[in-house]
Amino acid sequence: MPAISNKGLKMPESPIRKLVPFAEDAKKKGIKVYHLNIGQPDIRTPQVALDAIKNNDIAVLEYSRSEGSEVYREKIAAYYDSKNIKVSATDIIVTTGGSEALFFTMGTIADAGDEIIIPEPFYANYNGFATASGVNVVPVVSKIDDNFALPPIEEFEKLISPKTKAILICNPGNPTGYLYSREEILKLAEIAKKHNLFLIADEVYREFAYDGAEHYSIMQVEGLEEHAIMIDSVSKRYSMCGARIGCIVSRNKEVIASALKFAQARLSPPTFAQIASEAALDTPQSYFDEVITEYVARRNTLVSELEKIENVKVARPKGAFYCIAELPVDDADDFAQWLLEKFHLNNETIMVAPAAGFYSTKGIGKNQVRIAYVLKEEDLIKSVAVLKAALEAYKS
Repeated sequence: MPAISNKGLKMPESPIRKLVPFAEDAKKKGIKVYHLNIGQPDIRTPQVALDAIKNNDIAVLEYSRSEGSEVYREKIAAYYDSKNIKVSATDIIVTTGGSEALFFTMGTIADAGDEIIIPEPFYANYNGFATASGVNVVPVVSKIDDNFALPPIEEFEKLISPKTKAILICNPGNPTGYLYSREEILKLAEIAKKHNLFLIADEVYREFAYDGAEHYSIMQVEGLEEHAIMIDSVSKRYSMCGARIGCIVSRNKEVIASALKFAQARLSPPTFAQIASEAALDTPQSYFDEVITEYVARRNTLVSELEKIENVKVARPKGAFYCIAELPVDDADDFAQWLLEKFHLNNETIMVAPAAGFYSTKGIGKNQVRIAYVLKEEDLIKSVAVLKAALEAYKS
């Protein structure tokens, strides 16, 4: 039998999706499953985006430009200008989701065996993108006891080697919901300049900042123009996960020119999805105001309910729509599967994402889960009630 590549064997399973077969089996048994495992918002997609598709009269569905429609990129640049980020359309490459943007970025800045430093826990697919690119992830640990704040800069500097090409952060963070402060971003910018590294920021949750805090982008840092690479996406901002439209943004012309070659190799991003995404940029601020109010209420409800459970520790997110909870279990993978296979409360159970898959360091996060608060408050209350009962049953 022909052999699978080492790269294929090393590709990690998604901690977000690997339990799907168990959830489907539970549903076939008539059990209601509350999905807390995946960041699929239940917020309605802006009608203006849906109407742009519905009312379109395209006769031939053509390729777009490899870097994306010029009109769309001009509108993206105008959106960033409203956020005090000064870029032009030529600084932007439209991609098939933020995932492709990250994949192109790693291919652009790093060769096989090179290293990227990432504060962990981090978005689980960073491991997959790195494996596919032959890049080594070098983790620097942030801790739940510190609410997953940026580790001391000294911890980053200890890890920098001749192979280090970049530091990658997600801001606000997935899976932690941590929102980096302006001061923290400036510290990272200084270390990037000092050691001549790229600073990559995955900012797909930029609109989701809570408690009066403001999102501060790496693209706002003066003097970082040649170092900063921003990753963005329409998926979460407009509740358009299925559109699969993202972008790379950088003022570094060599980065953009190299990333464009990757974009040309896959031909073009999807045309209809770009049309919807372009229209979504006309979404009024009132939409976001309502969404933020809703997510803050959900976060407050979830955290409050979790804090009522004995021996459960939870970090308080300041952005995005995730939190990490530490449970009184030895193996969250086993517990999450057990929830779907063997437990229900009044014919209801929950699906969570075991957090070990969001770490690169082996053995860390084994008693943690990521919870996405993308359900209505009443469903979150029911979900935590299921979790509480499950923990009592699992221990016994």
